[in-house]
Amino acid sequence: MLPATSKLCAAISYRHLRNMTGLRRQAAVAISQELSKLAQRSAGPSAWINQVRRRSSLLSSRLEETPFSEMEMSYIKQGEEALQKSLSILGNLDGWKTETLVGNGDKVLSKVLPDVGKVFRLEVVVDQPLDAVYSELVDNMEQMGDWNPNVREVKILQKIGKDTVITHEKAAATPGNIVGPRDFVSVRCAKRRGSTCVLAGMSTKYGAMPEQEGFVRAENGPTCMVLRPLAGSPSQTKLTWLLSIDLKGWLPKTIINQVLSQTQVDFANHLRQRLARTVAAGC
Repeated sequence: MLPATSKLCAAISYRHLRNMTGLRRQAAVAISQELSKLAQRSAGPSAWINQVRRRSSLLSSRLEETPFSEMEMSYIKQGEEALQKSLSILGNLDGWKTETLVGNGDKVLSKVLPDVGKVFRLEVVVDQPLDAVYSELVDNMEQMGDWNPNVREVKILQKIGKDTVITHEKAAATPGNIVGPRDFVSVRCAKRRGSTCVLAGMSTKYGAMPEQEGFVRAENGPTCMVLRPLAGSPSQTKLTWLLSIDLKGWLPKTIINQVLSQTQVDFANHLRQRLARTVAAGC
């Protein structure tokens, strides 16, 4: 019986059979019956039987989970692509030129990529631990409009699994309305590995959010933020933000470059102020 059970379990691992719920139930039942027989033949279940029991229970608990749809898998893939491409860009240290250098050490660099265009790289140190920064940027992303004047609204349209979301962001017009209101529909992917967090994203299409009246639908990505504790000072966080945006419309490149680099510098200042208020409120 056990060899047959093994074949049955192996069968459900094939992608084209994974949606066959009945087959998976049959596998779970077969495993349970086989383990019961083994347990009856011995004084007590061995360690490996207990381990398999736990895995079998986990398998059974997952039988009713709804698998991702083809569209959801497409969004997950887009998020992963944005993450990998962003890290590849940041990993190449050649060719970056200084756009802005602030007295507190904040700096914005830029370079032009053949297949992307001009990208901007913000490097700052925030005097708050990584968990606090991560929570503000990921867990509380819909509150960004409350503390960043350059953002009118961030709304989560759909969550896909634990790492991926679809968002709609409305950017505020710049002073003097040099750059009018823009909005974005983005797929975002958040990954945390050890002491490093990566928040990546890129523009996407979402049928339930067509172009909005009064806004120019701009495009972004690949873009990402990398968070990691400052070496030797775990209470501080090093934040690197790769920004790549096509604002659309007829705008001189000199204005675009100035607006985007200043937007990054302003973001760092507003984030510091937000975190300081949050810490003070929690005391």
